[in-house]
Amino acid sequence: MKIQTGRFGELTVGAEEEITIPQGLLGFPEYKRFCLVDPSDDTLILWLQSLDNSEIAFPLLEPKIFKPDYTARLSAAELRELKLENINQSAVYSVLTIPEDALQMSANLKAPLVINLRERVARQVVLQENEYNIKHPMFKELRAHVLTLQSQRRAVGSSGMSDGLAAAAPAAPVQIKNIPPSLTVKSLQA
Repeated sequence: MKIQTGRFGELTVGAEEEITIPQGLLGFPEYKRFCLVDPSDDTLILWLQSLDNSEIAFPLLEPKIFKPDYTARLSAAELRELKLENINQSAVYSVLTIPEDALQMSANLKAPLVINLRERVARQVVLQENEYNIKHPMFKELRAHVLTLQSQRRAVGSSGMSDGLAAAAPAAPVQIKNIPPSLTVKSLQA
């Protein structure tokens, strides 16, 4: 299917790229069909693009990038709703808030988006742990991670590209099967 988005222009989204969120996101229960979009920049941020409303897109980031010890503990009911037979078939993302001053960027660690990579079904889960908050400042950690990746790329060499730079690829939907499991989800029973 082709959709015209407000942020990325026209995207072609295949069935293997569509994610269903039966309960919608917190505050947006009416939107149930999404895809992940890679804007093809160096930020590591993916966008959860609504397929029901082309103007709706949420920035997402794996919390392990800026909080390596992050764990999402799910109840048996949440595991069933996500159709997760194996917790290692899931990916976890924090929904970001990106204000005008990007230095104030924060991540919602309290209510991550958990995606069953096999079934392409997701749920925003409110974690019971009190250690996580909804506005975790993380810009410094993200910036350090991005700079490390960029320096590693430069160290590998330009691999035939002039000055080590390639033409920027256009934004594109992410094939869910190509997302590695987060290994962040734990069962409450474990």
